Amino acid sequence: MRPATATAAAVTTLIGVGAAVVAAGRYASDAALKAPRGRPLPADPRLTLHATAPGQVTLTRSLASVRPGTYGLENPDVHAVVGPVLDEVPHSADTVVRRLERVTHGSLEPGARLRLTPQLHQGNPYTALGLDHSDVVITGELGALPAWFVPAIRSTWVITVHGLGTTREHPMNVMDFLNRQRFPVLDLTYRGDLGAPRPPDGLGHLGESEWRDVDAAIRYAVRGGADRIVLYGWSTGATMALHAASRSALRHHVSGLVLDSPVLDWQTTLRALAATRHTPAALLPLAVRAAEGRTGLHSGSYFEVPVPTLILHGPGDHVAPWGPSRELAARRPELTTLHQVPDAPHAAMWNADPGAYEEALRRFLTPLM
Repeated sequence: MRPATATAAAVTTLIGVGAAVVAAGRYASDAALKAPRGRPLPADPRLTLHATAPGQVTLTRSLASVRPGTYGLENPDVHAVVGPVLDEVPHSADTVVRRLERVTHGSLEPGARLRLTPQLHQGNPYTALGLDHSDVVITGELGALPAWFVPAIRSTWVITVHGLGTTREHPMNVMDFLNRQRFPVLDLTYRGDLGAPRPPDGLGHLGESEWRDVDAAIRYAVRGGADRIVLYGWSTGATMALHAASRSALRHHVSGLVLDSPVLDWQTTLRALAATRHTPAALLPLAVRAAEGRTGLHSGSYFEVPVPTLILHGPGDHVAPWGPSRELAARRPELTTLHQVPDAPHAAMWNADPGAYEEALRRFLTPLM
């Protein structure tokens, strides 16, 4: 082969390899940047439904299916709620029996493939919980953001922000509790949610840009009569709350933060979600670089809590490891309460032990009333 021809072939090969590497990085980063709202995260394993009986479901035994607590059980055709494991019920060694609380819609058929989700409720605050509410619209920088407002008598409002793999229905897990404490609740959608504006680049930014929609919700609450505001977020919603508490022009109205499973190290979260798509370990650094290039996310993001903060997190979260939560709490111990929840997956700290969770929440919120 002539030298010029050989050089051209080598260059062509390198370009092809480079394009393939870029494409691989983009594909791997999509696991987090294009995570569909309202669908369980790819980290949540699918379980086979083996049988049903009055008040019972039998599922494939796995680390997920034996988790303590109460969860949604769903696929695109059905949604149900399952409670604790019923060890006393006869079952085979490779199955587990859980209490069936209710079937929200669809029908549970043996052989169905389903996932557990922290999202228990479907519908709206009235149809799901019997709570009177208003459908309101918040004006965000990209357009109209639908939200639910559940009124109550206090002048401290709670703004709830869902995260990865869920919708604004997820905060309904605690909405009845917040209503009993007489807190008005503003439960918002944000860019990329169903009914909300699409992000200009079509990507999620893991809270880095979405926090501006929380800022818009703060403005709405202040105009609506809120003297003080507690920002309450799950997953990337917790990240958005942290950003808003530090960056909003109205941050002086923010009197507290509740952070459930906060995404504080976006690179680790992105790698975890990419790995669930069977991305080879060698390509995970490419996913991080691709995400940086596509979204403007920066390495080494650093958070501080500017107001009293309750962090609810635990070592069972493999999407947003809880080490950064412990570090965040340790930096401002005078402002931060860390409530550890064992055996709970991402954004399911309430599900694992609702009673203990709500007691920690009550103790934290009482001084902020």
